[in-house]
Amino acid sequence: MDPRLTLALLAGRGASWISRRFGRGGGTVLPGHVVPRIDPGALHTIASRLSAGSLLVSGTNGKTTTTRMVAQIASRAALAPIHNRSGANLMTGIVAALAAHSDLSGKPQGDLGIFEVDEAHVPVATAALQPRVLALTNIFRDQLDRYGEVDLVARTWRHAIQSLRGDATLVLNADDPIVAQLGEDARCRVIYFGVEDTSIGSAQVPHEADKRLCHRCGARIQYTWSYYGHVGHYRCDSCGWRRPEPAVRIISASTRRDGGSDLVIDAEGTRLEVPLRLAGLYNACNAAAAVTICRSVGIADEHIVGGLAEFEAVFGRQERIAIGDGSIILSLVKNPVGFNQVLQALFGSEFRAPSSESEARGGESKIPELGTRDSKPETLLVIAINDLFADGTDVSWLWDVDFEMLAGRPLKIVCSGLRAHDMALRLKYAEIQNEVVDVEPRIEAAIDRAIHAAQGGAQIVICPTYTAMLAVRSELQRRGAVAPFWED
Repeated sequence: MDPRLTLALLAGRGASWISRRFGRGGGTVLPGHVVPRIDPGALHTIASRLSAGSLLVSGTNGKTTTTRMVAQIASRAALAPIHNRSGANLMTGIVAALAAHSDLSGKPQGDLGIFEVDEAHVPVATAALQPRVLALTNIFRDQLDRYGEVDLVARTWRHAIQSLRGDATLVLNADDPIVAQLGEDARCRVIYFGVEDTSIGSAQVPHEADKRLCHRCGARIQYTWSYYGHVGHYRCDSCGWRRPEPAVRIISASTRRDGGSDLVIDAEGTRLEVPLRLAGLYNACNAAAAVTICRSVGIADEHIVGGLAEFEAVFGRQERIAIGDGSIILSLVKNPVGFNQVLQALFGSEFRAPSSESEARGGESKIPELGTRDSKPETLLVIAINDLFADGTDVSWLWDVDFEMLAGRPLKIVCSGLRAHDMALRLKYAEIQNEVVDVEPRIEAAIDRAIHAAQGGAQIVICPTYTAMLAVRSELQRRGAVAPFWED
């Protein structure tokens, strides 16, 4: 037994207990500050003892859901994952997760590390953990004050890829040209996933697309099909660069009337029929990433399909909370592409309609719309925008969100959070009538209103930024509606 490591782990557990005891959080980060101060080598020591190694997942959107999916599948396959499931994705969160699931000698109480990683921390996490799999799902414009432009994130990731071992696997999204280009210089195995179903999406590239020019020659990329943002099928007619061929492909995606999705995935020639309890093409892509990751480490398809079929929404990400005779749907938003996808999933018709009467009888439909023009009662939408460091201090991204799709619907909208008035101004320019919009900066007061409406049978949608989401869940927890997020 290493006395220094033992002391570090004891101190970490004490810090975690103090954090929870005095209501300062779930103890999912503080141990990550304490442990390395006592034993700087603790992370490497514990991680190197994981018999099945580590998997790292990063991306602007969806990394929490994707890692939860992978952990669910791994557990079903009789593996014992160690996972930063609370979403603490800086190095401190990874250290805290390993420390919490090790005995005092530093022996892990699990065999497979599954960690989501903040985009800016991918290089240091990759170098420290030397993962079996590094999965990079997407890059969108997000928190410009922290990350800068998308090409800067891509360069950072390219450096991380160079530090992967030769026997590692790099999993990339073929439909995101910023991510797909990273496979060109990899010195390890590369596997791509993507979407083939062109009954979803459009031939038109949306305005919020962040990738327009070829990284090789600078010519304009031509899109033959677009799904959302700059994600789609593309090529460069000038130099010949094009979308890589994905090994794992979503060949069909439809949405059931209960709000879940039915996916058909071709995984290297094997057909997988995956019922998913989540809506939205972005969640289908998260599932495809999870399939690719799990197959790359040898998990059987039966466990993959079974794990995805059982998967429940992650806290704050399409989380449905029963309140009285109604419910609250809590969906985190943090950038234009993500917010547009949430609005499309909840208020639009993203997936294809039934192609036949018999298919309609089978229960498939467009995404169920909340607040359609002939629906009753009206839906209450709470948009809670904060501008703290973890949210991004620049809220100008709200002007790239398509709030115009909400105009004319029987909605009541409450703007809350530190930037409630900025949000209300944006809705005014979206031509949403003043009488539809209320401004209530106090999140606790907005939640009181939401709970009162839900108790009367209404369906409530809350779209918060990250720190606002934590504040919303804290209020719901105080009222006994949800468990603490670190227990989810």
